[in-house]
Amino acid sequence: MKQPYIWDNYSDQPYPLKDKTYKKEMRKSQFGSLLKTFFVALVVLPISLILTPFVKRKQIDSSDFFCIGIDFEREPEATLEMVEELGVERVLVRFKLWEMEKLPLLKEFLLLCHGKKITLKILQDREHVEDEALLQRDLETVFSTLGEVVDIFEIGSTINRAKWGFFSVDEYSHFYKVAYDLKTSKYPNIKLIGSGVIDFEYHFTAHTLFNFCDYRYDGVSSLLYVDRRGAPENMQMGFTLLDKISLLTTMVWLSPKSAHELHITETNWPISGTAPYAPTSEYECVSEELYAAYMLRYHLLAFASQQVDSLSWHQLIAAGYGLVDNREGLRKRGAYEVYRYMVATLKNAEFLRLDIKRGHHILQCLLGNDELLQIHWSLQPKSIKNEDIFRPFSSSGEKIEGEFLEIGAEPIYIFIE
Repeated sequence: MKQPYIWDNYSDQPYPLKDKTYKKEMRKSQFGSLLKTFFVALVVLPISLILTPFVKRKQIDSSDFFCIGIDFEREPEATLEMVEELGVERVLVRFKLWEMEKLPLLKEFLLLCHGKKITLKILQDREHVEDEALLQRDLETVFSTLGEVVDIFEIGSTINRAKWGFFSVDEYSHFYKVAYDLKTSKYPNIKLIGSGVIDFEYHFTAHTLFNFCDYRYDGVSSLLYVDRRGAPENMQMGFTLLDKISLLTTMVWLSPKSAHELHITETNWPISGTAPYAPTSEYECVSEELYAAYMLRYHLLAFASQQVDSLSWHQLIAAGYGLVDNREGLRKRGAYEVYRYMVATLKNAEFLRLDIKRGHHILQCLLGNDELLQIHWSLQPKSIKNEDIFRPFSSSGEKIEGEFLEIGAEPIYIFIE
């Protein structure tokens, strides 16, 4: 990564572009593509919105749904131990194209992820966006080295933020097509997903899914953050998280460019008091307690949609937004145990229904031993009677006693024989 692009090692993302003249000139050069994005979205989004109620749910494999983002250079031995402890079957690892010299180290690490399905998120820099020969050479090296190890390659990320190197959908489409051409010509067995649009900016996604470029996705990736809206149930432009997922699924379903798979490959909440490690300002940050509750509720809502094939939490070890704080040793936050208990309880669960009444959410699942599980949380605190047939547990797996159960921001698990 070269100037004017600078990587921020604190928050694991590029710094905002400070050269405003360069940024303005590059956007101007891509005006034609930006115009296409506008007109494609003008047609696709209303049609998708109308057809959203008609898109059927799938039967999501819960064992494959949970995915944790990990850094192959950050405490690798401890990372592998915690991945086993968390019980996830899928991990997501980032790889920076401007650090090709680390590819052998990456392969060595991935081979230690015994039995895990691996999603490799390939991060771009401006050099690889502009130089097609360089991109083709390095992608071929990655595919030939890791094609037998990696389950899914996510090509590019955060394509609608200039600081990540793309200034238009056309630039991303040319970038992705290099990967797709390599797949069709030399590596037919690899699985490619894109386009990695961040946030609720589906006009960019629409353009990547409806165009005249000669390529196809094996699934669509989305960095569906909702942290700037606060709680995962909060609305944005009249859309809840479930609405956003349904609309995105409809576009995937309608597109001739993609298989009917949706992977949320990045989401989290920044944690208060962790600057400069938090990826946003303190205003968007939440306490560790809310972080754990929001994380669990996001997963429960996405799972209840039965439209998300996998959800990757970003990430395991990160001072500003991870399950583990690494500023002074390795401290497992409360969210770590919440995540572990969630995976242990739900990774073999069959979704039944989600009921929402006046902010009270009840997610019902059937477990492998024919036991019924209800998960309750409420946006307004309330109490329910603790029935004799209930076995209630906190979000971290602690037994709850008492005549009444308090339902609030932190979900509770109720097992029913």
